[in-house]
Amino acid sequence: MTYDLAGKTVLITGANRGIGKAILETFLHHGAAKIYAGVRKLENADSLVSAYGGKVVPICIDLADPASITAAAAVAQDVQVVINNAGVLHTTGPLDPGFLAALASEMEVNVHGLVRMAQAFAPVLQANGGGVFAQLNSVVSMKSFAAFSSYSASKAASYSITQSLREVLKPQGTLVLSVHPGPIATDMGREAGLEEIAEPASVVGEAIVTAMQKGEFHVFPDSMARQIGGAYDGFARGVVEADMAVG
Repeated sequence: MTYDLAGKTVLITGANRGIGKAILETFLHHGAAKIYAGVRKLENADSLVSAYGGKVVPICIDLADPASITAAAAVAQDVQVVINNAGVLHTTGPLDPGFLAALASEMEVNVHGLVRMAQAFAPVLQANGGGVFAQLNSVVSMKSFAAFSSYSASKAASYSITQSLREVLKPQGTLVLSVHPGPIATDMGREAGLEEIAEPASVVGEAIVTAMQKGEFHVFPDSMARQIGGAYDGFARGVVEADMAVG
């Protein structure tokens, strides 16, 4: 299953900065006709509208607010591609006093938010011919780092759910992508102390476009991601992406 982005209508959560903004800019460069810029406050997208005019339509989406997601799906009935990029990261280790609170916060946004987005937009994608649903999952969904233990756990859970979405959305013609960036030069990356090894956010958008064109499930955009993806490739193809009977 392959997909051509040109002329399509897209929705991106967390579109006003970092990886989300870079994906938006990359998609417009590759011919996307309209992009709903999902932001928690509509004014956060003002600079995008100023730069790109009517091709960018701000829409209020807070992954921790189910009502905002339902309302967005009711408005964006023409969406053909959904990129669930928004997320939250806390730097906590498993023995830190605030670990459980951090984990609860990240699970609410990174996991519950993914499920809410999928449930709200899967019918929209089906009505518009299938399209694409992409989830930003991070390399920490496969390799936990102690300083980001709670974040790693939340992304491991979202990766598991993304695998299930690949299976259940395939019959309606929806291509599901699981995107696993490593250190990327964003505000979140700087806050995590990764700026010295971070790569430009633009590599993520380009990798997603390429994965759509090739119909690939796993997306490893940067050097660290490709290293992990290369080591993981056999398991990914032989187990995760294989058709395996249960029971």
